[in-house]
Amino acid sequence: MTMASAWSVALLGMDGTLVEVEAAVGAGLPRTVLVGLPDAALYEARDRCRAAVAGAGLSWPNQLLTINLTPASLPKAGSHYDLAIVAAVLGCSGVVPGQVMSTSVMLGELGLDGRVRPVRGILPAMMAARTAGLATAIVPSRQVNEARLVTGMTVWGVSCLDDLVEVLHGRPVLGQETPAASRECAGPVGPEPDLADVRGQPEACWALEVAAAGGHHLFLHGSPGVGKSMLAERLPGLLPDLTDDQALEVSAVHSLAGAVLHAGLIRRPPFASPHHNASMAALIGGGARLARPGAISLAHRGILFLDEAPEFSARVLDALRTPMETGEVTIARSSGQVRYPARFQLVLAANPCPCGMTGVRGACSCTPMSIRRYNERLSGPVLDRIDIHHQMLPAIAALSQSSPGDPTATVAGRVSEARLRQQQRLADTPWRSNAEVPGYFLRTLPAPQGMSLLDEAVSHARLSARGVDKVMRIAWTVADLRGGGKVTRTDLAMALGLRQGAWGCAA
Repeated sequence: MTMASAWSVALLGMDGTLVEVEAAVGAGLPRTVLVGLPDAALYEARDRCRAAVAGAGLSWPNQLLTINLTPASLPKAGSHYDLAIVAAVLGCSGVVPGQVMSTSVMLGELGLDGRVRPVRGILPAMMAARTAGLATAIVPSRQVNEARLVTGMTVWGVSCLDDLVEVLHGRPVLGQETPAASRECAGPVGPEPDLADVRGQPEACWALEVAAAGGHHLFLHGSPGVGKSMLAERLPGLLPDLTDDQALEVSAVHSLAGAVLHAGLIRRPPFASPHHNASMAALIGGGARLARPGAISLAHRGILFLDEAPEFSARVLDALRTPMETGEVTIARSSGQVRYPARFQLVLAANPCPCGMTGVRGACSCTPMSIRRYNERLSGPVLDRIDIHHQMLPAIAALSQSSPGDPTATVAGRVSEARLRQQQRLADTPWRSNAEVPGYFLRTLPAPQGMSLLDEAVSHARLSARGVDKVMRIAWTVADLRGGGKVTRTDLAMALGLRQGAWGCAA
């Protein structure tokens, strides 16, 4: 019996495990056996790889061929094992030597003519291979730039099986020695929306600035056409660029979702805006066997905007509770659990009633019961987890205050300075924004002036225990925007107003 092995990676959510693909040719009837808990797509790889090898003019063993995926107890899914399977088969047939295979991870899907096609999750798979100590990676040529975003590994791109044979012999493939991929993402195509386009909503623009500065969740409530969606779409432009670690983490999630990162790491905070008919799997993540990342993970380190929030399923909205607190989502399946990061900034927008015309004399046709059912779709626990609640000005009032506000660049500068103050204050902690700071750490900071305001709100049941911590976080953000080193009574009053949707009264 002759044997050979190659390396690939099994992805379970964001976590990768090194998989050894073993091939053994022995006595027996000519057939191919694939073992190691493969899913349907992987089980079909034996026929796909055999046809690809024949299409490339190479020979498939005409004996009993056993292919084992180790560890055998770990479920395997996907078509990215094709390259490793073919390499192991060619190795045990004596077509290629085993020196390169022993230190290389191989990722790629094969076509019947021997072409190598792109696969999902190149970036997290490369990170797992580097952690496991492998020095070389062989990936589809179209994904070389994405693979080279993970430093410390030699990456070879192959476009067909002939290229794979050359690389496994240690011979460079012509044209593959290209410069390392840039870790900078290309800039956005076209002009970004500007905050100065929003007219007549100065309090809303201020609430948006506070939300951006501290990373706070935001709820915008008001009639149709007053600018809720405009504000949400301009929030990403106020946020600073992602750090190196954050950019790599965000890019890995998008790679797992199927994005091909030709331009480099994702440096700008992402923006996800799912439609209100989105299912639980689309929003939270899910799938038949191994769950895919949902919108909350695609919005990791960025913005998740739920427009027409009461139109979403109440069950789907309630599923946001745990990710909003923990910054990650864990999805359980019979084959195991997958974990995805979900440190998003939530922005909800809602109308006052199904027709949206509540408060306009003679225009609203909704019954009191329909209005109540509409608003009850946003449960109390979800609303309590949202830091800032803002009631938008009516359209007539907004038109009377039509002077333009500060442009995005100006506000983004103030947000950047406030974030810098937070990072300096939190330098020796794992947190980088006020919204991430837990309650116990808040109480170690200098006590704000005017705590009686919060005591009164709690005694009148206008503020929960969680709400007290959220007001404290907002107050620190207001102080950071002001440039002060401690929270004053005015900062606390303004934070309480932002929390309760009455900023004008509190200010």
